[in-house]
Amino acid sequence: MTAEILAWAGRQLTLADWEAVPHDEQFRLELVEGVLSIMQRPLSLHQRAVVRLASRLDEQVPPDLTAMVELDVVVAERPLTIRIPDLVVTREAVIERNLPRITAGYVLLAVEILSDGTRKVDRILKFAEYAEAGIRQYWIVDLDEPASLRAFTLVGDSYELSGEFTEPVTLDVAGHTVTVDPSGLTRR
Repeated sequence: MTAEILAWAGRQLTLADWEAVPHDEQFRLELVEGVLSIMQRPLSLHQRAVVRLASRLDEQVPPDLTAMVELDVVVAERPLTIRIPDLVVTREAVIERNLPRITAGYVLLAVEILSDGTRKVDRILKFAEYAEAGIRQYWIVDLDEPASLRAFTLVGDSYELSGEFTEPVTLDVAGHTVTVDPSGLTRR
């Protein structure tokens, strides 16, 4: 880990600080209640699954929606929390603004693909943070055999399980149907 990144660790950061933190391709950085969170980058099967899922979603949603990978999302302003979901679906008009980050209010679907070192974060912390931020849908994909997708929908201020799927499934994303095959996300 670079000394430049470590210099920012362990103290409360502002948005200006976050923008000044040097990003290193070796690590994924997020900001959790103002504190820098440093994680290893996902491994190759995780990356393949993210790219495939984004591509498949993008092909199936209408042109006014788009799937994006690793987009900075402000899930809380006080204390400042910036998460980087593996994938989000948002409106194309939001992306065309070419912003450095978007607020959670623009996220129609957030997807996290579980990996070693983030399982509890994705299933517990991000689950609560995304619900509190008002993100309407949250999917958690587990690539361990049998690969599965757990779909949640925001009801009131908390998520309710829509279903857990290991076979190809047709789901709703922002009022549009999409088909996803959890087991096909990593196979060649």
